[in-house]
Amino acid sequence: MISKEQKTKIVKENQAHPTDSGSPDIQVALLTERINLLIKHFDSHKKDFHSKTGLMKQVGQRKRLLEYIKKKDVGRYEKLIQKLGLRK
Repeated sequence: MISKEQKTKIVKENQAHPTDSGSPDIQVALLTERINLLIKHFDSHKKDFHSKTGLMKQVGQRKRLLEYIKKKDVGRYEKLIQKLGLRK
């Protein structure tokens, strides 16, 4: 689970403007952090299939948000992918 401080830091790093708190960019960054934490969890809990289901749902949600961003603004999409270290 992401701590409140980590979440605040991620939101501030990905804000488009000072009052932005839920743009797709922020949602993707938060999902990426949660996905990374779950992947670490599975190193020691290999048979936690219930959490794997939740992981797959989060990966799907992130994929849909990234497709939306790519459709709206390709430059913003590429910048976000590079910033989060996703794909290439």
